[in-house]
Amino acid sequence: MPQLTPESLANIATRALLYEVSVNPKPGLVDPVSSGPHPDMSVFTFIDSSLSIQPYLLICAKTGESWTAALPELFQTLRPAGVKAEQAMFATTNGVNTHKGAIFSLGIMVAAVAYQQVHRHDYSVVRSVIQAMLDGLTKHDFVETRQKSEGEWTVGEHLYVDYGLTGVRGEAEAGYPVVFETGLPALHAASGTLNERLLDTLMAIAAGFADTNLIHRAQSPAILPWAQAQAQDVLDAGGCWTPTGQAALTQMNQAFLTKHLSLGGSADMLILTIFMALVKGDI
Repeated sequence: MPQLTPESLANIATRALLYEVSVNPKPGLVDPVSSGPHPDMSVFTFIDSSLSIQPYLLICAKTGESWTAALPELFQTLRPAGVKAEQAMFATTNGVNTHKGAIFSLGIMVAAVAYQQVHRHDYSVVRSVIQAMLDGLTKHDFVETRQKSEGEWTVGEHLYVDYGLTGVRGEAEAGYPVVFETGLPALHAASGTLNERLLDTLMAIAAGFADTNLIHRAQSPAILPWAQAQAQDVLDAGGCWTPTGQAALTQMNQAFLTKHLSLGGSADMLILTIFMALVKGDI
């Protein structure tokens, strides 16, 4: 497989963002059919947001491709660019947080793929590149949390202090196991149209992932077993390409709307899964 240019990687990453928001119907998430529990967002908000951060994704790809120093320093180099990408996103969406999590995670993965293409053209090592990039991330960031006042804490920092959850930082430092061990195998095994396959992939991710966006919405980790069981019910019913699976998905969608719950963290993991599948030519 030929090496992908930084421009190609940025385009693929943007496609992943657009694919994710196009998948429908997604419980607890924005899609072309519904805004779900996010009345301040629409599919158009996500399209605008996706395009606004494409220049940042190109920076990540170019930086990863040219990187020759230690991998933890690569991540630290990307962080200021990520802050600027967030500013561009908020400017485009009038202050709505559409892709803050994706800016963090997708930027890391784009840089890791670009780096490994140069050093070893083997997509099986992308996870180990990410682990090396983020070695010590949670310890470093959460030590700094204790040095800030509570009013300065992010949602992720609140969840760490209140419940001991490392959230997306912990998932990233582990090399995104939910993507490589759950998302990609689920997508490979799924049946039906691409939309149905991606819905089943989202359900597989949600069924085993500690989604901190969900926990934040519910104000308690106690929501996790219930939400994970809802997603597993869809898969157990046959998946989204079967009538029984579709009925279970409709029931889950209504339950999430009623409870005003969001699967924003799971959506970010779906974006990463789509990105890697596109890179590898699997979809």
